[in-house]
Amino acid sequence: MTLLSWPIALHFFRMNKRVRQVLILSLYLAVLFALYLVPLGMYSPCIKEEGTLGPAPTLIGHRGAPMLAPENTQMSFEKAVEAGGEGLETDVAISYDGVPFLMHDSTLRRTTNVHEVFPNRTDSPAAMFTWAELEMLSAGSWFLRRDPFRTASTLNVNEKIEVQNQTVPTLKEFLNLAAQHQRLVIFDLRRPPRGHPYRDTWITRTLEVIHNESFINSSQVLWLPDDQRSVVQELDPELQQTSGDHASIEELQEEHIVRLNLHYSYMSQEQIRKYASVNISTNLYVISQPWLYSLAWCAGVHSVTTNALHVLKKLQRPVFLMTPDQYNLMWILTIIVSAFFITAVFIFHWWRERGLPFWSGSRQVNENGPYSKFRTEAAEIQGVRWNPLFSEGPSLSLAPLHVHVFSVPV
Repeated sequence: MTLLSWPIALHFFRMNKRVRQVLILSLYLAVLFALYLVPLGMYSPCIKEEGTLGPAPTLIGHRGAPMLAPENTQMSFEKAVEAGGEGLETDVAISYDGVPFLMHDSTLRRTTNVHEVFPNRTDSPAAMFTWAELEMLSAGSWFLRRDPFRTASTLNVNEKIEVQNQTVPTLKEFLNLAAQHQRLVIFDLRRPPRGHPYRDTWITRTLEVIHNESFINSSQVLWLPDDQRSVVQELDPELQQTSGDHASIEELQEEHIVRLNLHYSYMSQEQIRKYASVNISTNLYVISQPWLYSLAWCAGVHSVTTNALHVLKKLQRPVFLMTPDQYNLMWILTIIVSAFFITAVFIFHWWRERGLPFWSGSRQVNENGPYSKFRTEAAEIQGVRWNPLFSEGPSLSLAPLHVHVFSVPV
């Protein structure tokens, strides 16, 4: 709006009709004053008094570190650990012969080369493949070909070779990696389709892997599936029961929920504080931008799931953090500078369009050259009369002309 003052002021002083002048100026000033008042109604959790900022949210790698390596692969989770992630997130399906493995999509088409190995089964559910068949697939070659985050060029030669050699991991391998590095894990568990041998035992089969086939501690697992939660809680009370649904505090406590896993757009600072008051922490997904992570930090979020773990880990403080006094001072100074500039622009155009003189040295000039006392006024018409006695035929003459200037009343 400050920059728009230049063309608006120019047209304002060149308009002939008063009504149009009043209309354009009124509209401009109304919008301008509305913008000046906007800061009074703005709210940000990062406008805080000094000393009230809580600890930074812990970072959970979304399918590992998908910007640095193919998602849901051992390489991706290793990259997440190297970048300092405190937790690892994934998605679990169960093969036709009962091996839980990592796969986000319902099919294998996007993140494997199933179209090359099994060209007639590209649209088949991932859970309908045996583990022997899944082991034949590459889970990394697509990453270099599609480059989903435009980061493949940052990999060195050895890393690109490692990417090509990635296979579909089992849940057991994933849990053991997390246990080795003492990381939390959270995963979505997909129920097998109809006709699958483990359609009705998928929960217990997954628990078998946690308890009998891996060496992870149950307290490291944020148990997210809602199905048969009471049974799971009874079988293993050490699992951190995590919910993806909004519910009242009473309902959450009845189900022994200790953490909420929700999209960042569904939570407010007030809700986060309310749940925290009864020891229910919050994890928000998927937050990959520093500014959004800053807002989550200021709002008191306990953890976030992110694609950009290596970027967010470098933040030492929220991007927009300031005290209320600093915020008010920033806006007041901005408004003063803007108002001064706009006023100066209108004064300049008023002076220029009125043709007011100013002094250049000792000579009085205006924008059109030397100031003339014979300036044409709107109330008179100047005429010029030529004396033909000084002309010789049709040719032009350089003889002086007698010029009579007179006024004709309108």
